[in-house]
Parts: sequence; structure tokens; C-alpha cells
Amino acid sequence: MKRRNFLVCLAAAALALGGCGRPTPASSPAASGEAGPAGPAGTDHSYPVTITNYDYAGNEVSYTYQQAPRRVVAVYQGSIETMIALGLEEHVVACYGLDNPVKEEWQAGLAQMNYQQEPFAPDRETVTLLQPDLILSWGSLFSDKQLGDVANWNAKGVATYMNTNTRPGGHPRTLQNEYADILNLGRIFGVEDRAQALVDQMQAAVEDTLASVEGLPPVTAAVVEPLSGSVTNYGASTLAGDMVTQLGGVLVQPEGSEMGKENLVTADPDVIFVVYMAYSGEDPDSVIASQLAAITQDPALASLSAVRQGRVYPIMLGNVYAAGPRVMDGIQAIAAGLYGDLT
Repeated sequence: MKRRNFLVCLAAAALALGGCGRPTPASSPAASGEAGPAGPAGTDHSYPVTITNYDYAGNEVSYTYQQAPRRVVAVYQGSIETMIALGLEEHVVACYGLDNPVKEEWQAGLAQMNYQQEPFAPDRETVTLLQPDLILSWGSLFSDKQLGDVANWNAKGVATYMNTNTRPGGHPRTLQNEYADILNLGRIFGVEDRAQALVDQMQAAVEDTLASVEGLPPVTAAVVEPLSGSVTNYGASTLAGDMVTQLGGVLVQPEGSEMGKENLVTADPDVIFVVYMAYSGEDPDSVIASQLAAITQDPALASLSAVRQGRVYPIMLGNVYAAGPRVMDGIQAIAAGLYGDLT
């Protein structure tokens, strides 16, 4: 019943805003093109701007924006927080899918974005009734079982943008992809200066770390996630692994998605980062303690140098996966784990 009432309210709101017809699209599909000259947010001389993103098959898709989108549906943590970090809250008509509370400095922004706790991710009908001009999310949301592929939305004048590190098809997940997404959204909304400033801070954090440890022996590391008795390995093609590498660390197992305990003992990394995810309603401290204990309290891993020397550190999944502005938190956490006070 709650869902039915929610959809009825959406329909009423849509009629009040735009009548029965389809609203004028903020943008239109295009096969190619270049960005127009940069300018203040929402001014005509910033547009048109063409951005290349992806469809559910992982293929490149270009889309031309005639103006800054005004009715954005943002889904999942990184999408929501990127809009806040860029000062674009007023462009969001609804948002969904927070695994964790937003940071204190972003709470006022979230309050302006019509956050919906239910459903966690909206279905096609809900999004259609919201009459968006941009859907900002992860690649998984555009499966046939959820919103459907981007081509159908684009044909209706609805732009789509998926975080590049969620692009389907097994592509590497990198810091560069996160930077590119922030800069692309800056271009889409005409806030290039804000986007560049955010990326500059992240890149400076990496550069400053490398400068502070120049000439020191490399630190070996593993990024792992204990799950149901097995250990997931975050290799070089993951965002977490790329952060380690970009910060001068050496992954002991750059390939492969799993790491056997024997392999971990043989590799004996200097530092182990343990990925955790405290979902809504869970106590983060308890989740962290449980994940760390899976490494530090396992007798089979007691000989590890990182365990004996107290160099096993928690790192939140949201800081190292499709992280958006939380990339900075991931960089800082990994730099601190690798180098301690040297950074």
C-alpha cells in the first residue's frame, strides 16, 4: 500500500510540474561531438557538451547535453555524494540507495535531495514517473531486470551516466576513472571549476604522499575481504589495488579475485587492509571488529608479519569502490596504512 501511495504521489507531482505530455528534454542523443566552452553553471554558452559513457554491455555511448540537467535521479552512495560535493543538490529530484550515512558536512545537501529510504533502488515505473532528465547510478542498475539499458532512456531524451568503475565487462577500476567521472559531471552541469578543484585535491594527496616517501624501500600490501570463510583479493584491476599502486605500494597478489590463506602467509605482506561494509542498521564498530578478527585471530595467519606487528587496518568498501568524492578518504586511509606518520 505504501508503494502504491508513493507512486500515486509521484504521478500527481509529475502532472503538476509538466502536464500530461513528456517534458522538454534537457539533452539529446548524439554519436559524437566536443564540449562547448566552459562557463558558469546553467548558462547557455556552456553548451552543447558531449560526454562519452557506457551502456549495460560496456560499450561506449555518447550523449549531447543542451543544458544542465534539472531533474536528476541519483542512485547509490557515490552518485548521491558526488552531486553534493559538486554543489548540485538542487538539480536532484529524488535519490536512493545509501549503504551508509553521508558525512556530516554533506547532510544539509542530502536534505535537499528528496532521499527515499524505500525502495533501496527504484524500479522502471518509479523512475519514469519522476520524469528525470538524467539518471546517475552504477552500471548494474541498467540491467533488463531493473531500469533497462541506456538506449531506451536516451531515445526518450533521458541522459544516463554510470560510474565508470562499475562499467560492465571486467574493465579495470582505477583512480583515473574516478577523476574522469567527477570532471565529466562538472562539464555536464557547467561546474568545471568545482570538479577540477575536487580532483586536484585528490591528485595532490597522491603526489604529496609519493614525495614524502621518495627513496624509501617499497611497502608490500594486500587488500582483502574475508567473506564466509574465504578471502577475496583486491588486485591491481580494482580501485583499492590501484590506490595502493598509485601510492607507491606493491601488491603481493596483483592478479586473481581470491587469496588462499597459504598464499597470504607465503606472500607475507608488510601491511594488510581489510575491507568492511557496515550496511544500514549495522554497528560499524562491530562489523570492523569481526572483519579484522577474521585475519588477526585466525591461527593459520598468526605468523604474518602484519599481524605480529599490528599493521592490519580496516578500510570501508565505500571508500574504495565507485567512491566518488570518498576517493579522498580511500587515498588517505591507504597512505596512512602504508607509511604511517611519514605522510
